[in-house]
Amino acid sequence: MTQHDPEQTATAAASGASATERFRERRSGAAASTSQERVHTLATEVITAVHRVIREHEVTYDEYDALKSWLISVGQDGEWPLFLDVWIEHVVEEVAHEDRQGSKGTIEGPYYVPDSPELPAEATLPMRPDEHGTPLLFQGQVTAVGGAPLAGAKVEIWHADDEGFYSQFAPGLPEWNLRGTIIADEQGHFRIRTMQPAPYQIPQDGSCGKLIAAAGWHAWRPAHLHLKVSAPGHQLLTVQLYFRGGEHVEDDVAQAVKPELILDPKPAADGEGNEVTYDFVLDPE
Repeated sequence: MTQHDPEQTATAAASGASATERFRERRSGAAASTSQERVHTLATEVITAVHRVIREHEVTYDEYDALKSWLISVGQDGEWPLFLDVWIEHVVEEVAHEDRQGSKGTIEGPYYVPDSPELPAEATLPMRPDEHGTPLLFQGQVTAVGGAPLAGAKVEIWHADDEGFYSQFAPGLPEWNLRGTIIADEQGHFRIRTMQPAPYQIPQDGSCGKLIAAAGWHAWRPAHLHLKVSAPGHQLLTVQLYFRGGEHVEDDVAQAVKPELILDPKPAADGEGNEVTYDFVLDPE
């Protein structure tokens, strides 16, 4: 039995529109900081790379028109955040943080929502009374690169439910289901009780789904926890953590899995589901 009404299944259009709206809210009023010279360089090289592909593969007018139609539909479906986060962001993240000495990061994805409920260092994420899934205790410590504990560090966490749905991006879920901001104790420790998420497919009834079908790809993301870890004077760490042996860890459609980000859960000491310990090390600003 599922926890979702079949008539309330998340659609690509609804999820895409919501992700686009969230992104615009977060970027509202943000000033561009890129120089005209850099825009010229980047835009010219991207366009030149497209020209090269057209010449190398002798792209036809039918294929060009299909591409034009698809690009238009991506915007109409509100799926640009999904497309960019799934197929492009992992390279931007890799380049942006290649010099990081502390914990590895990875992509944010399109389903982050700021200002989740603040919770103490030992906490249970908001969830439904009958939340399905395997209970998970996720615990660890936040420290600086030199090993000093970071008292009061913020550990924002969000993830899909046991059916692969995110609150605020699928109908029928409580607003902050499986989302919270945990404040670490004076030694940087945290203990978070939640439910282990499930693998899920990115929405396929929109433009991204059409690309996946046309290319013969799969749409699966492995089960993962999303986190943003921060402390004053230190760089924000955005990360996804995966589960060893889980489906699609080796062939994630978003190519966001790194060896350092794989969890190894064990049966919980209290007999309730699984537990895992994972520490975060933050770089100085």
